[in-house]
Amino acid sequence: MQLHQDSPDIQSISAYGSGWIRVAGRQITHSVIIGPDGKLLDWQCAGFEDLTCAHFEQIAGLQASLVVFGSGPKLRFAPCHLTRSLTDRQIGIECMDTHAACRTYNLLAAEGRQVAAALLV
Repeated sequence: MQLHQDSPDIQSISAYGSGWIRVAGRQITHSVIIGPDGKLLDWQCAGFEDLTCAHFEQIAGLQASLVVFGSGPKLRFAPCHLTRSLTDRQIGIECMDTHAACRTYNLLAAEGRQVAAALLV
């Protein structure tokens, strides 16, 4: 699906499909984090079953107020023991499938929110 950016000064996800997303003209085929500053970070996680506390600790260090977690092709909720580093810092987390997470991240970032996206691609 092709998405259109309303505000040119934010990092946004311009398109996505099965097994990929496009950010800043770059097609990404692996898990990725988009920080609240728009910086792209590789997320060393092959899939939902591989998630550990360390994956969410990496996100917690980004100082976002909200994390949009894309769990892959279907909605899966990250277990509380994995996301504790976020909740301990009072960082909200919303879980959804990755395509919904792409759309939600774009909306929140366009509003100027301090949002990060953690996407299993």
